[in-house]
Amino acid sequence: MIERRFGVAAVLVALSVGAIGCSNNTSTSSSTSTTVSSTTSTTSPQAATRTAVWPTASSGTRYRTPEAAATGFATDYLHMVHPMIGQFQQGDARSGEISVQPSASGPVTTVLVRELGSDNSWWVLGAGSAAIALTDPTWNASITSPVTLKGTAMAYEGTVQTQVREDDNSKPLGEGYVTGGSTSMGPFSGSLAFTKATTKYGAVMLYTTSAENGAVMEASVIRVRFG
Repeated sequence: MIERRFGVAAVLVALSVGAIGCSNNTSTSSSTSTTVSSTTSTTSPQAATRTAVWPTASSGTRYRTPEAAATGFATDYLHMVHPMIGQFQQGDARSGEISVQPSASGPVTTVLVRELGSDNSWWVLGAGSAAIALTDPTWNASITSPVTLKGTAMAYEGTVQTQVREDDNSKPLGEGYVTGGSTSMGPFSGSLAFTKATTKYGAVMLYTTSAENGAVMEASVIRVRFG
């Protein structure tokens, strides 16, 4: 259990460091899973929003609270059915994390949220699951088809579903699966082919589904660029 908890922390630390570098705010944090180094950037607020997975910079969707952003991400991006949204856990002055579960006893997906843009709305930078630790590609990496996916996971029969998605397109560019551990965390390595993107930015999503109804149970999502 300790190994899995630190897996989520490592994912969220990586997301936080990448996002801070694209923000125009100086900030620090003492939170275990969102600790970042203080830094300053001249990147415009509009450019910073492009580092977010949800909503997209070109869409008209904006969220005034972190809880609303996490809810929209869980229902409209992950396609969870009636997800349970946890309390906002503050990281630095402009970011934090929120837990999302498919049910009260279901696995936790930790969603990293941050205030971005000139209107200080809330955006989702990515998500992590203790049972799905993606190590390659990394956050904001440039990818081409086929993309190599590496990490560790634990899932029913070891099967973890995979997708490459582009902004503003509900249909994945490519879908597949990788196989990790079934009763404990085990390594996975595979490749996923995808069609040519029409946008510059997108995401890699790894997730598990319910054996009963096929609904998404938990997910790890990172921001990527298309090379």
